[in-house]
Amino acid sequence: MTGPGPEQVSARLGATARSWFHRALAEASPATGTGPGPGTPGPTPAWQHRFASAGRACGAEFALDVRLALLVRARPSPATLARLYRHGARGERQAVLTALPLLAPPPDTGLLLVEDALRTNDTDLLAAALGEYAAAHLAPHLWRHAVLKCLFHETPVTVVAGLRRRARGDSELGRMLSAYAEERVAAGRPLPPDLTFVLALTLLPKE
Repeated sequence: MTGPGPEQVSARLGATARSWFHRALAEASPATGTGPGPGTPGPTPAWQHRFASAGRACGAEFALDVRLALLVRARPSPATLARLYRHGARGERQAVLTALPLLAPPPDTGLLLVEDALRTNDTDLLAAALGEYAAAHLAPHLWRHAVLKCLFHETPVTVVAGLRRRARGDSELGRMLSAYAEERVAAGRPLPPDLTFVLALTLLPKE
């Protein structure tokens, strides 16, 4: 499970924010929150406006969990999920990425969002993109570069779901990490804290 459930989120909110959240959940229910079908013009469902304004209504501390609850309740189509990401601010994108394992969109949609996040230098988006969805679907070449990017930004590799399974016995990842380490040493720069750990994984036999 990614994030707390709606009841847990609700219990942490103040009275005004809790009332707002309950209305948002009701609007996100499939019976009321589906909106027009694909390609059909019509108003944007109310829950999507609330998805965007969650930070203002509930506070930045709770915005991610509130948005996750709305996405899980609404179960948006892949096209809607992609639109929420493409047109969303940083916090909205983080929520979409974090929800991917729960919503399980087809890879031709979900991976486009993951790959877009991996091209940024935003460490929160990078961490959100490297959850269980990426562990299951991201191609080896892109996954290896994502791990290297975590090390470059000194993002803890604990954010990389499935790291032990995918890195174990991966000689190509080991080669990339060794080359990166040599570059750092040659430049007189310290090695990232997690590099030795990941490199050791690549030396283990595949299970």
